[in-house]
Amino acid sequence: MRIDIISLFPEFFAAFFNHSIIKRAMAAERLAMEVTNPRDFAHNKHNQVDDTPYGGGAGMLMMAPPIFEAVEHVLAKTAKTVESVDGSETDKLSVEAVDVKPAKELQKRIIFLGPTGTTFNQAKARELAAYDQLVLICGHYEGVDYRVEEHLIDETISIGDFVLTGGELPAMIVADAVARMIPGVLGAASGAMEDSFYRPILEGPQYTKPPVFRDWEVPEVLRSGHHKNIAAWRLQQALLRTRRLRPDLLERELTDDEKRAIKELEKQGLWKP
Repeated sequence: MRIDIISLFPEFFAAFFNHSIIKRAMAAERLAMEVTNPRDFAHNKHNQVDDTPYGGGAGMLMMAPPIFEAVEHVLAKTAKTVESVDGSETDKLSVEAVDVKPAKELQKRIIFLGPTGTTFNQAKARELAAYDQLVLICGHYEGVDYRVEEHLIDETISIGDFVLTGGELPAMIVADAVARMIPGVLGAASGAMEDSFYRPILEGPQYTKPPVFRDWEVPEVLRSGHHKNIAAWRLQQALLRTRRLRPDLLERELTDDEKRAIKELEKQGLWKP
């Protein structure tokens, strides 16, 4: 199995790779792990990977292009490695293809670590351990451009209803739990933000520059400069996202603002009782 981590802080993982279960799994060639820095794919003078959110708001968002390119880079490299091994070629990359299938059968999963996701548990660890490759994307700052969640990842995973500075610790937790489920690591698999949750609904989608990326546009309302409309849109989107991802958070007495937002969504046909 291979786990690729996309992080602005590769140094965070140095000790993680060199101790305990992860070290043993890598030494036994049951697991290959590598950290890729999206800053290496920032095509600007200062290697900038973050920018201010459209529509205003505190903090900075990670930009979509460097994250997309970092993920595409690791997927392409793994595909090349598997093809080389399948063709009986030997090279420096072959060790990274341990326990993976031919390229046409490669099973991969791209995951964003964030508070809006499904809560991680042992059942999810067992499910993820069945894949040949996991790509774990670590957010930072105030989050990531929503186009990453909307168009790149397969799912979002949360480790609990609280806010962390970045996705590095969750990535380690997921990787550690999954590694324990890999056959041979423990002897047998059976032995093995306005952040979300600051208020009782999930945060809505956020976007930063560029305004158009691969034909995906930032919603016009966020570029309008009309603060009242922006606030209304954000609340509506937050409610829709919460209903879709964490409906349990709406099992309470709603605020007056939330009730008004839901009425407006009903008029638009976006919210059905």
